[in-house]
Amino acid sequence: MKVSIIGGAGRVGSNAAFALQLVGAVREVVLVDVMQEAAEGEALDLRHGAALAGPRRFRAGGYGEVTGSDIVIITAGLRRKPDESRLELIGRNVSLFRSLLDEIKRIELADSAILLVVANPVDILTAIAVAESGFPPERVIGTGTLLDTTRFRSFLAEYFGVDPRHVNALILGEHGDSMVPIWSTAAVNGVPLASLPGYDEARVRQIFEDTRKSGAEVIRLKGGAGYAIGVVIAELVNVIARDAMAELPVSTAPRGAYGIRDVCLSLPTVVGRAGVINVIEMKLWEEEKDKLLNSARVLRQTLDEVLAPK
Repeated sequence: MKVSIIGGAGRVGSNAAFALQLVGAVREVVLVDVMQEAAEGEALDLRHGAALAGPRRFRAGGYGEVTGSDIVIITAGLRRKPDESRLELIGRNVSLFRSLLDEIKRIELADSAILLVVANPVDILTAIAVAESGFPPERVIGTGTLLDTTRFRSFLAEYFGVDPRHVNALILGEHGDSMVPIWSTAAVNGVPLASLPGYDEARVRQIFEDTRKSGAEVIRLKGGAGYAIGVVIAELVNVIARDAMAELPVSTAPRGAYGIRDVCLSLPTVVGRAGVINVIEMKLWEEEKDKLLNSARVLRQTLDEVLAPK
């Protein structure tokens, strides 16, 4: 499988490439970036580890090198300028994203190629990709709340002193402030959180608040996230490459689940080689459903503001 990363010299793109070097079910990774020399340096650095990591080919190039890709990953994005509003930043990132889509449209990709959106605001950009990329909706996937869910499970595992791979707790909705924790099904290897030794409702709910703010905290401490999202991207790529039919909280067109349309947000989604196989409308507490519908409204309002004629 051939994977191309648009923004491959950036923090997220290069971390994704490194994660794919260690655990990726891929044969070739192409790094595309406006900083061409930096992309070449990242590819060279990765190639130096081939004798220990395995026979995966890494190289840098322009959009012509993306030809034949099975998965195209967009990580490129812009940072906020001093005194810039959130909406102004979103507008600039939408403009950049559309320019990248225009480049991708000119490329002959592999049959059934999948577009994976990582750049933020991921739900807004995923919705634009569904509408404008030319890819079928089922082959456009945003990382969505898979990163938030991964953080949430990791923090819960630390608190309860258990293997994080056995924690089953979901965050759905927006990858942003209106994200929704799904307490109704949260468990460790089938055991509800409330039945675990040391359970304290206030502390556990604070873990969600810490999760919701953790992206901003990473930015404050080191300038931006990289490692965890790199692992998330590698996991999603592997699910697609292996046709794993895994259920993941990723951002897609919801197909009318919960009555939600015309936005992209994260719901439990079965993902395989063909992209989105199914969107699951799981049973939720009424409070959770209300918050999920609110998250959809928040995203719709932002999308309307971004797409409004200037």
